Order: sequence, then C-alpha cells, then structure tokens
Amino acid sequence: MIIDVHSHTPQFRDRVPADKLVINTAWRPDRPVQGNYSWNDYMAAQAPAEKSIVFGIAWEPGERVGGTNGFGDVGDVADGVNDSTAAFVRAFPDRLIGFMAVHPHDRKALDEMERSRVDLGLRGVKLGANYQIFDPLESRALAIYQYAQEHGLPILFHIGTSAVRMAPIASAHPLVVDEIAMRYPNLKIVMAHMGHPWTVDTAVVVRKHPNVFTDISGLLYRPYTFYEAMIKATEWNVLDKILFGSDYPITTPAETLEGLCNVNAIVEGTRLPRVPLDRIEQIIHRDSLALLGLN
Repeated sequence: MIIDVHSHTPQFRDRVPADKLVINTAWRPDRPVQGNYSWNDYMAAQAPAEKSIVFGIAWEPGERVGGTNGFGDVGDVADGVNDSTAAFVRAFPDRLIGFMAVHPHDRKALDEMERSRVDLGLRGVKLGANYQIFDPLESRALAIYQYAQEHGLPILFHIGTSAVRMAPIASAHPLVVDEIAMRYPNLKIVMAHMGHPWTVDTAVVVRKHPNVFTDISGLLYRPYTFYEAMIKATEWNVLDKILFGSDYPITTPAETLEGLCNVNAIVEGTRLPRVPLDRIEQIIHRDSLALLGLN
C-alpha cells in the first residue's frame, strides 16, 4: 500500500474556470506548477496512492469564508477551509483522510477543533507557524497541541524554509519540534519536507522522539538536497521513520516515487555512499496510518 501523507485540498469541485487558472513559476525551480485544481485533477494525480491525507491551512485567525488549499487560493467548494476538506473526503471516503486547519490566534480555535473532529470527521491537524505567523511555543499554540494529544490527532507541521518574505524562518526550524515533543510526548508529529535545508537537525529530532516522524514531500526537485537528506537519515538510522508524501500539487505521487527510487542516481560513478534500495522500498510501502494511529 502507498500512502501519501501530504497533499492539499482542491479548491474546485468541478473543472477550474479559465479565469481562475493560476500557473505559479516560483514554487519549483525546475517547472511551473498549476496552483488551482479540481477534485478530478487531484484524484487523477493521486492514482498511485491507495490512501492520501489531505488538508488546507487557516491563513488568518477566524478564517471561515472561502475554501482554501495549502496555498491560500480561493475556490468554490465550500464556505470554510475545514468544510472544504470534509466535503472532499466525504466524496472519496475510501481514498482520503482529512486533517483540519486552525489558527492558534483564533479565539474559537479549540471550538473549531472540536467541530472539525466531531461533526466533520477530520482526523489530524495541519499547522504552519511560519505561514500563519504565530510563535509555535506560545500558550495559544500549546493549547492546540494539548487538545490534539488528548484526542489522538496527529499534527503535520510545515518544517523548513520558505521564500515567502513575511514567513519567519525560525518558526519552522526542526528544533522547535524538539521543544514541542518534550512537552507533549504522546503527540504524534510529522515534520514536513524533512525540514529542508536543516535535514540533519530533522534527523536527530526524529531519532530522539518515538512519536515524531518526517516526510519526503517537496524534496525531489532539488536532487542533491534530496540525496543528502536521505544519506543523513541513513547515517542517523531514522529511515524507518520517514513517511511517503508528495506535497501535491507542488509535486505528484508519481514524480515523488520516481525521485525516491532514483535518489542515488546523482552519485552514480562515484564512491559516495548510497541509500539502501530495500529501505527505499520500505518507505514507499510504509503503513504510515498505523504509525500515526489513523488505522
């Protein structure tokens, strides 16, 4: 079974209107990315994955209007970020698992978590402290983690740098997760993107905490960084805690599979170390849902 733990909710139920089509040239160094997409676009791209975790992000406190994906684009699916995700998951219940999005500065954040968990059936949380511009160790954020731990909701954090000028880089450094995991040892955490470029910091945090994992989403289009990250994970003996994730629409599961299977290609003909091929196969077929308590 292939499980994609990192994908973003579509903004459109049906086809994307021509006047809403967004092509972004800044998200990847190698090719443009279609930023707006439909349910059918998503499901076609996710064909290699038997199950996918999908989420949006609450960019602002109290955000309720305009279904958004992880990139802040507004579509036509529903009247709120979590409602959009829940509607999509209800349409494909055998294929999708929805995570909720909340903003710690929202006065009703815990109420929204309760509504999303109980009424909408969302089973985890997506947070990006740098994009949402909150201190990941402030009391309002800690309340989110406490609720998630109490109710068995894994949290997927954006970890790693960003080119967004107003997104504080320090808020998404892997060592932040070390602090969170020490305070909430039973909270299941996924550190997205292997914390690029701080991949060795991610490896040591993952090694230290039994309930902390990382994913490979969005790494393949920087081949040396990807190779280096996987070698660090090999040397720090944390390959068994790496989860498969695509970061769709930035990359697709098919691209990610190809990149992972060819991660050693960049050092072909050299004496540099290789990532073991059998361990790569284990990452591809890992039961991430069981590790995150989502079976």
